[in-house]
Amino acid sequence: MIPAGIAPLLTDEALEEAPLARSKTIPSAWYVHPDFHAFDRDVVMARTWQYVGPAERVRHHGDFMSDIIAGNPIVVIRDKEGELQAYFNVCKHRGGPLAMEECGHSKVLQCKYHGWTYLLDGSLRGVPRFDRTELFDKKDFGLDAVAVREWQGMIFCCLEPEKAPPFDEVIDGIVERIAPLEMASLDFHQRDRYDVRANWKVYVDNYLEGYHIPLVHPDLCDVLDFRSYQTDVMQHYSLQHSPFRDDDNIYGAPDEQACYYFIYPNIMLNILPGRLQVNRVDAKGWNACQTVFDYYYTPDILAEDPDRIQADRAFADQVQDEDIDICERVQQGLESRAYDQGRFSYDLEGGVHHFQQCLKRSYRNARPTGS
Repeated sequence: MIPAGIAPLLTDEALEEAPLARSKTIPSAWYVHPDFHAFDRDVVMARTWQYVGPAERVRHHGDFMSDIIAGNPIVVIRDKEGELQAYFNVCKHRGGPLAMEECGHSKVLQCKYHGWTYLLDGSLRGVPRFDRTELFDKKDFGLDAVAVREWQGMIFCCLEPEKAPPFDEVIDGIVERIAPLEMASLDFHQRDRYDVRANWKVYVDNYLEGYHIPLVHPDLCDVLDFRSYQTDVMQHYSLQHSPFRDDDNIYGAPDEQACYYFIYPNIMLNILPGRLQVNRVDAKGWNACQTVFDYYYTPDILAEDPDRIQADRAFADQVQDEDIDICERVQQGLESRAYDQGRFSYDLEGGVHHFQQCLKRSYRNARPTGS
């Protein structure tokens, strides 16, 4: 259902997909109209595969982790058969939480509000002080399941898998492209969060092009060979990649490349020598988002090179601060009366164009049949 306030903004003309060389950017209203916040959550985030966290957090029976996906609390837990299960982290009594910690261990899921207890298959087991309640059957109050997949040491979930592309289709070709590196061989180190006063689409647009690197990230520009910066576009993701400029760089691997994968609509895999950084961009409001950063490293770096980790994270913080500043200023520009739509650099904004075409597809699929 398209909110009435934004229905006039989703015309056939606005949703038309045009080739990169002839395409306009999406209208500014898509970034600044308040009704797009709930719309994006329901027809974009809920219908795509969302990164939750490292699989090592749910390695053993009873291990769980909780998160918020498309505005909905979820919990992922390993059952006694070793299979992953995922549910809305919502008790069917009065909406209380089953898990309040980001990760932990429990052989059952018990509501922290009134103590209703669920087995790991989602069935309701214990209901304190309910023996006098009439016409109550525990079979009618099981947990709602969430689709879950484990891939390359990471957990992904989807709230509406019947409306999402198959997971294997989404990530097709990534493992082969980065071989011999196996992301599953890296170990999780730390999670950071950054708040940004800008629409989530502003942050994604910014990530998807190197056009701004020389002006916004001069130190990063010194690390990357910007003249060789390229973008490859697939069905559900894009890849920006660049060799390093010389031997004297923070990553210390001149014969390797920096690979920046973007998986529609809001997941980034930043693959650098000895490191994987997974980012998820969460919409927090029409003019606010939060980026979740998970750092993974090779076991030898974690064990033997704390200085490298410290330098790497300091550099990542610097780049992130620069991105936050420019994104917040772009948000102000999009809210002004001076701007509506622009054009794309054919050479350097193919990733932005790809994202915006995918977004149009999601919006178009949300329209009632025949409209």
